[in-house]
Amino acid sequence: MEDIVEVIQKAKKTEKERKAGVKKNTKLTLLGHLEQIVELSLNSGLKDDFFEKAKPHLNHVKRVLHLNDIQAVFLSHFMDKSDSSSIYISEISNSVKCRTLKLIQHMDDIDVLEKRRLIRCSRGSNQLSYRVPREVVEALRKNENYQPVKRTNIPIEELFEELAKLFSEKEDNELTYSALEDEIEDLLTDNPHLEFSKGIKKYAPVDNNKILLLFFCHLFVENNDDNIRFHDFDNLYESKSTFRYIKGSLSDKSNELFELGLIENPNTDGFEDRESFKLTDKAKNELLGELNIVQKRTKNKKDLILCTSLTGKKMFYNENEHIQTGQLTSLLKEEHFKSIKNRLTDKGMRTGFACLFHGAPGTGKTETVYQIARETGRDIMLVDISQTKSMWFGESEKKIKEVFDSYKACVKEAKIAPILLFNEADAVINKRQEIGGSSIDKTENAIQNIILQEMENLDGIMIATTNLTQNLDKAFERRFLYKIEFKKPGPDAKKSIWQSIIPTLSEREAKELANRYDFSGGQIENISRKCTVDSIISGKEPTIEALIFHCQNEMLTQNRQPIGFNR
Repeated sequence: MEDIVEVIQKAKKTEKERKAGVKKNTKLTLLGHLEQIVELSLNSGLKDDFFEKAKPHLNHVKRVLHLNDIQAVFLSHFMDKSDSSSIYISEISNSVKCRTLKLIQHMDDIDVLEKRRLIRCSRGSNQLSYRVPREVVEALRKNENYQPVKRTNIPIEELFEELAKLFSEKEDNELTYSALEDEIEDLLTDNPHLEFSKGIKKYAPVDNNKILLLFFCHLFVENNDDNIRFHDFDNLYESKSTFRYIKGSLSDKSNELFELGLIENPNTDGFEDRESFKLTDKAKNELLGELNIVQKRTKNKKDLILCTSLTGKKMFYNENEHIQTGQLTSLLKEEHFKSIKNRLTDKGMRTGFACLFHGAPGTGKTETVYQIARETGRDIMLVDISQTKSMWFGESEKKIKEVFDSYKACVKEAKIAPILLFNEADAVINKRQEIGGSSIDKTENAIQNIILQEMENLDGIMIATTNLTQNLDKAFERRFLYKIEFKKPGPDAKKSIWQSIIPTLSEREAKELANRYDFSGGQIENISRKCTVDSIISGKEPTIEALIFHCQNEMLTQNRQPIGFNR
């Protein structure tokens, strides 16, 4: 009888202890349960007795996060190493003392964790590595099940933020191409209210072309990129053969996006660049019309030449140019510029500074703008004149207006106003055509009227360069506050240029070349480049005879194209 009583008492005691143990476990946080799973799994080989011992903790994690046993084990170890951006399966196998092959058999469970976005996988090398995103750590720390935010009914700006994240993950090899397609498809499907989603559905490019179009849109929105080259998207595809196929279809214009009129080759100086691509105006208007692209441009400096990217270069001027460029550089230094603007404002005068650099080709007009920008800490917004002239009636006026709208927004956003540079501006500041001319003449006049009006209201710095001034419209001449003529260098300046570009020249040789040849600085630099090519090929320093040979050839070229050079 006593034995039975003793057994009952022991049973009650065991039950009491079991309940106390369960109660103790329920007080653990989610991270606490994960920690216990890691502790119990160390050196366990993940054998059956481990799963029995860890059962209360595994059950809690399974219940909260909706995982199975092995998924809970993997997540526990990933979380234990969540301070690392590269976690390897071999590290986990070393911790639990089992072969890596045993864990590889459960890769499907790791894939589930990745699809749930509880972990990210990097496939950049032969070895897979993993990391735990910060947002997952934060959710588990709060005892919550992590659920990716459902991005439905979001504004267009947020949709492109999501696209940027997805393309970034693909670039970091944390998304497969197939997963990227699925994620983007879900994003567009969840936001049918957006004109962008409707536009993509309307044109319905198939397979790889759809992702390529979305990537082009992403680059334009994020970086104002109108010069997309093959290297920009060679990592987009996992298969090299797929990339080669896409590259071939773009090169010969057989790609569907050309046929739909959504992409084109940029035009540079009248020549089509077959190795570069951009969205057409049609694509920008129909797909990206919801976005204020002008404002977007001001927030990203890819469309600016940054002053920090400009290399210092010693300039050699004639005396008058030296004085004028020095004065202008001093004026545009921010401390002086602000003071002058304030005084002009107080007097009710216009505060914009429009400058004209004119003179023969190769005399340093454009390089002077770069050096002024570098010394005054101002970025440059370079206007491509060819891009402002469209074959479509009314488009040219729109483009030139967009240039100034973009510049105004940039001045408003920037701490230091950038320089608006119209390089080789002959085509837009020459004399206006007579009223009653052709439609082209009317378009030219309309463009010039817009520029004149914008110069009148300019709040910033505009510099135009031109080779010819005899055809300059009087209305433009009045609006340029500073006009600097760049003449071909005199003998002393030419001698200094020769010695600067080719330091091996003696004083006598440099002086002889300066007196003998009436070259601009640009021509002297061109000759120097030819000599450098010769020395690379021959492995020898250029001789004075070789230098004279190239000078003679340059003179022949000069004789064939005498415009801008005095004999």
